[in-house]
Amino acid sequence: MTPLEDRATGCVAGAAVGDALGGATEGWTPEQIVERYGGRVEGIVPPYNEDWRNARPIAPYHKGDGHITDDTLMTHALIRVYDKARGHLDAYAMADHLVPELMGERRWIPELESDALPLQRIFLAEKWIVARLHYGHVDPREAGVGNIVNCGAAMYVAPVGIVNAADPDAAYAEAIDLTGAHQSSYGREAAGVMAAAVAEAMRPGATVDSVVAACLRLAKDGTRAAIESVCETAAGLGHWDGSFEALRAAVRPYDTVADTYRDQGLGARRPSRLHSIEELPLALGFLVIAKGDYRDTVLGGVNYGRDADSIASMGGAIAGALGGLSAVPAEWVERVGAASRTDLVAPGLAIAEVARRVHADDLARRRAHEAAFADLDRR
Repeated sequence: MTPLEDRATGCVAGAAVGDALGGATEGWTPEQIVERYGGRVEGIVPPYNEDWRNARPIAPYHKGDGHITDDTLMTHALIRVYDKARGHLDAYAMADHLVPELMGERRWIPELESDALPLQRIFLAEKWIVARLHYGHVDPREAGVGNIVNCGAAMYVAPVGIVNAADPDAAYAEAIDLTGAHQSSYGREAAGVMAAAVAEAMRPGATVDSVVAACLRLAKDGTRAAIESVCETAAGLGHWDGSFEALRAAVRPYDTVADTYRDQGLGARRPSRLHSIEELPLALGFLVIAKGDYRDTVLGGVNYGRDADSIASMGGAIAGALGGLSAVPAEWVERVGAASRTDLVAPGLAIAEVARRVHADDLARRRAHEAAFADLDRR
């Protein structure tokens, strides 16, 4: 396996494992998690309620037991889009390729324990993509406007960072263009910064500090302020266990979702230059606390609760890109893959091949431009 393939598979498998572990604790407080499981979660656990089909009628999903959620379903769908497009993606690729992926082919959905269209599983903020692009015929570059502002685009954008490996600026720009079809404001901004974080983590010699520095250099407005606040707080903490109150206090001024996670006020998830999603700053915070260690980065997000699957998935993607596939516990990869009936490694190899092909095309285009510009500037 080349370093490119190692880091790409580490990123994609690492994201999926974090997603699966965090699915069981999503929506709960750290205290509720401890009460339900008799202590901190250290691996794959069952769902809170065994009667998962009826526990939440609007979201009858079998979370836990090693099942990946919509975060991974969307990530793998984006990888297939890259494989079809065979090049960089923009907002129009969402309409041309991602929409057919979501509504045109039945796939195994672990949380539904059945084959279904991905559209039938994804959250309302992701269904927006189909509603706006397929039914509304909205300009793809503007389709994200009006959607709730959340982590929906950032949660699946890691493949953009792999395609632009070692070039966080290019990853940021591509993700901002691509996710304009899905999100706006700080939801779109977080997607750009998340892609940049992965691109930097893919760089040989990258460190936790270089990842955070790349994020702070590129991030704008409330997203930058939230990342800075959380990472500064995280730098003074020794372990994720015991960190939750301090991290929540650091991100609270920028987060529009209430401390009581399911009770969102009228100001929640609205566009703003002052605010940020909670998930990406926290994923980076747990990465800082863990000093890049995959296991502790993910378990921090899992035990924090709230949007635990997305926090752990983003942290897992970055830590997996930094450490490669061997950084992700093999037992977790095997168990999540088996429970979800999903190959967690093959998509990473697929996106590595896309990155290799895209880089070759970029290099040829750059050399052609250099030659043309040299002719323009010749005396």
